[in-house]
This record gives sequence, structure tokens and C-alpha cells, in this order.
Amino acid sequence: MKKYAIIVAGGTGSRMGSQTPKQFLLLRDKPVLYYTLKTFFDAYDDLQVILVLPVDYTDMGQEIIDAWFDQDRIRITAGGDTRFQSVKNGLELVEDESIVFVHDAVRCLLSTNLIHRCYEQTLETGSAIPALASRDSVRIVSEDNSDAIDRNTVMLIQTPQTFHSKLIVPAFQIDYKDKFTDEATVVEAFGMKVTLVEGEEQNIKLTRPIDMFIAERLLEQSVNA
Repeated sequence: MKKYAIIVAGGTGSRMGSQTPKQFLLLRDKPVLYYTLKTFFDAYDDLQVILVLPVDYTDMGQEIIDAWFDQDRIRITAGGDTRFQSVKNGLELVEDESIVFVHDAVRCLLSTNLIHRCYEQTLETGSAIPALASRDSVRIVSEDNSDAIDRNTVMLIQTPQTFHSKLIVPAFQIDYKDKFTDEATVVEAFGMKVTLVEGEEQNIKLTRPIDMFIAERLLEQSVNA
């Protein structure tokens, strides 16, 4: 089965407090985006990447590709105003029946094992959504109150959210809604169920400066292991 990874790097990263989008910040002298791309390429020799970038940063993305990767395995497209539109732009480059991974560029610490597990589950059920059980207490907040809920019923969702192209491509033809926070919510709105798989603790999303510090330490541990 053909494989595509849509790497979504369309954000600006305002919460990181940097003028440079966080996917281009350096970890151990390489951009965050480098580690994400390398892991997907290491996972499968026949995988093609569709890299979704902010229009103003396509040149910077191309420089990373030129420096470290096979240009024949990567295509770049422009990000949209929303994640939904960015992923939709990426899906327009999916040309064959395939398994499609959609992954946050700034989740650069995922493993090839997670990619493989998502692929195998998607072959079986049509989708695979990495998730971790919540370890914290959880409350639902309303205008004038908050209510505790059973944390055992709460799952924290990660990427790569993985789908058969027959599910995700038509799903993204529906009209955008504010509740579409990820690809799973889009596919569910299209009328399809999704399958959860075990995520990874280290598969963190780099959002704030403390996340960069944690990622640096985790990369050091992996190098020294």
C-alpha cells in the first residue's frame, strides 16, 4: 500500500515567544522539522512526504530538504488559515489509494515504532489515532461552575493520525466547522468511527519554551543510550 505523510508545519508558534516558527528552531544544532522528517523517512523507504508550510517560510523548508533529504520524496504545499485548510491542501497532493499519516511537524520525538503501529492498525480498521490516558484530574468548566469527571474516560490525543485515503480524502470535502480540532473530528463528522492506538509519552508537541528544554534532554538521552 502506498504511504503518504502530510507533515503540518503551517503555524507561526506565537506561544513559543520566538519570531521564528517553532518548526525551524534548533535542537542539537538541527531544526525541529529535521527530526520529524527523518523519523518518517526511517520508518518506510517507500513513504512520500507532503510538507505543509507557511507561504513565507517555504524557502526555509526547502533549505532543510536540500541539506539533508532526498528531494524526490518530498513535495511542499502552502498552509491555510486553519489546520483543516492546511491538511486539505496537503490531501490535494495524494494521488493514489494509500495510507495517509497526518502529523504535527513539532511532534519531533515520535518513534518509528509508533508509525508502524499506526500503519498496521489502519490497514485493519481504516484509521489509527494515537492516544494516552490522562494522568491528571480533569474538570469541565462552564460559565459559573466546574465539574469533575472521571479521568479514566479521558484520552489525550496525539499524531500521526492515520487513515486510509478512502476515508480521509472525501471527509475533507465537507464544510469546515470550529469543532474540527484534528483530523479525527473531521472523519467522525463525515460519519465514520476512528480507532485509538497507544500513543507515546515522549511524543510531545513543542508549544512553549519548556518543551524545547525537555526535547533537548530527550534527544541527548537517545543519543547516549
